[in-house]
Amino acid sequence: MERLQPPDLDNLTPEQEAVAQAIIAGPRKAVIGPMRIWLHRPDLGQHAQRLGQYCRFDSSLPPELSELAILVTARVWSSEFEWSAHKKIALDAGVSPAIIEAIRTHAEPPFENDTQRAIYDFARMLHTERKVSDAVYAAAVKELGSEGVVDLTGILGYYTLVSMTLNVFEVPGEGPPEMT
Repeated sequence: MERLQPPDLDNLTPEQEAVAQAIIAGPRKAVIGPMRIWLHRPDLGQHAQRLGQYCRFDSSLPPELSELAILVTARVWSSEFEWSAHKKIALDAGVSPAIIEAIRTHAEPPFENDTQRAIYDFARMLHTERKVSDAVYAAAVKELGSEGVVDLTGILGYYTLVSMTLNVFEVPGEGPPEMT
């Protein structure tokens, strides 16, 4: 049971309704996952959903790489809703089942290229050590460019917010692929 029930979508304030409609009109098409919780604070919901749209759909990272970063974040935060939602999206984007399973079990993934390794190392180190070493940073810049590293950092930050929201409010673990 969620700690905080989301607002009733049939009885929203005008501010909540504006956020819900923006979410529905965008690529997500539904108000689910953390978006439901954020409706309690429409200003937060509006800004978060716009940031999320950029991070998931509009960043410079191709879906395969952004989904890899999202799965690392979901696993570090033990966010089952986020993991469930993004596992299928990652598979559809081309992340290999072996890499996904290794992340799930906290094993070393069998990377297919240096770019995947750079994303993984950067995400793991930033999440676990709260910073990245010069070597990990340089590898990420080599593979993604400086702008790609800015986008990667934004994706990791946004999905940390998502995972924290889901964990704090105990949103149940089976999320649909469209959730964020």
